[in-house]
Amino acid sequence: MQIPKDKIIELLRDRGQDDKADQADRELPDQVDTEQHADLLSKFGVDPQELAAKLPGGVGDKLGL
Repeated sequence: MQIPKDKIIELLRDRGQDDKADQADRELPDQVDTEQHADLLSKFGVDPQELAAKLPGGVGDKLGL
């Protein structure tokens, strides 16, 4: 699943993890593939399922995540 980097940064900032958000902004591509970049998401403590659930339209629900 492709997720915009901005959504990941927003999630980290919502958690109060500004340092991780800044680092993610530098290290992640503009479009993050949750499978291809699973190691980076893990590094930032981001669960792709949690992230998908926060996307508009309940993408996580539609994907069965």
